[in-house]
Amino acid sequence: MCAKMRTEYAFYRRRSLDSFDLARYIVDVVDEHKAENIVLLDLRPDTVIADFFILCTGTSDRQIGALVDHVKTAVKEQYDQRPYSVEGTPESGWQLLDFGDVVVHIFLEEVREYYDLEGLWHKANVLVSIQ
Repeated sequence: MCAKMRTEYAFYRRRSLDSFDLARYIVDVVDEHKAENIVLLDLRPDTVIADFFILCTGTSDRQIGALVDHVKTAVKEQYDQRPYSVEGTPESGWQLLDFGDVVVHIFLEEVREYYDLEGLWHKANVLVSIQ
């Protein structure tokens, strides 16, 4: 195998691991910044929406906003990547960061219970659950 092919192979191999690495990194970031009830769901191979969902709870709208800011900053610094989109507002009780293969949902407790994404995606593998 020539050097160029090895380099390309290594690049594509790394890319296949990136979504999991990114998801684990984000779990660590929200845990470090005091998010509660953190769950990492592995949606592969059953969905085309994303590979991983991260669900976590903030205790107030201010904390939701701060968690979103921390995740955006940390991912930019670590992976030089920004979310494709950010949906919702802290005041709504739910913000979503879409990193393509990884989608982060940050809720207030009552909003999380109302939407029950864990129930909706009950067949997904739970890779991490931090209470």
